Amino acid sequence: MQSFLRAMQLDNPGARTRDDTFTGTNIWDLYDRVFGGQAVAQSVIAAGHTVDDDRVIHSIHGYFMRPGNVDEPLTFSVSRLFDGASFSTRSVTAYQNRLPMFTMLCSFQLPQEGLEHSISMPEGIPDPDSLPDEGPIVSAVSEDLANYWVYRRPFHIRHVEGQIYTAPAATRTNHQAVWFKAVETLPDDDHLHRAALGFLSDYTVLESLLRSHGLSWATPGLRAANLDHAVWWHRSARVDEWLLYLQESSTTQGGRGLIQGRIFTREGLLVATVTQEGMVRVSE
Repeated sequence: MQSFLRAMQLDNPGARTRDDTFTGTNIWDLYDRVFGGQAVAQSVIAAGHTVDDDRVIHSIHGYFMRPGNVDEPLTFSVSRLFDGASFSTRSVTAYQNRLPMFTMLCSFQLPQEGLEHSISMPEGIPDPDSLPDEGPIVSAVSEDLANYWVYRRPFHIRHVEGQIYTAPAATRTNHQAVWFKAVETLPDDDHLHRAALGFLSDYTVLESLLRSHGLSWATPGLRAANLDHAVWWHRSARVDEWLLYLQESSTTQGGRGLIQGRIFTREGLLVATVTQEGMVRVSE
């Protein structure tokens, strides 16, 4: 968690000249690649530094262009596209070695009163406390994978239908439910919690696609990557409390698959909606 918090503390060497360029460190990754959710969260943080404190981020739309190296810092360049009475729009591009890695449009809003309704969380979802700790299960197969998927990540994850890190699920299905929360209490900073939710929204999101085809992360020849990612924050929520992430893959074709997700509080309140298109290929 300390590594996550350090990564969210971006430097702005040009602050005195109003240069909206920031730099950030990376979080450890077994495969030496920058985790896509990290780039999303840091871009959210960077954009937030350029808007008034009373405006909250409510949506992002981003594209991943290149894999990143965890040994090289990231640079985030923010463009101030629009500031209106209620909304502010920004674009953010993350660079590594002067090459664009991730680009994102995002919108902030001054909180306002208005019409409100929300769908309900499905009934019958097991409580996270009733689900097993996944660490020992994965450790029994591989300590390296247990470190990567469980022990060295800053967030607890519990799959309702069982993990597919090491082996496919017993039944093919195009959906899954996952509980997650931070391993430690986070500061009382709503923007940080929204950035952390953006980070978490990229966890496990391709797994409903893998479940549809009887695959696991350990399937030989599997290649998977994020192509684009979108998040809509509907309401504030703490990510150091359990959140339920419902994910469903609606289609797969041409080496690409589309996934939709909804994130609920433990009490059943919808706080965010996610979509992602990913590349998934299996070589012989």
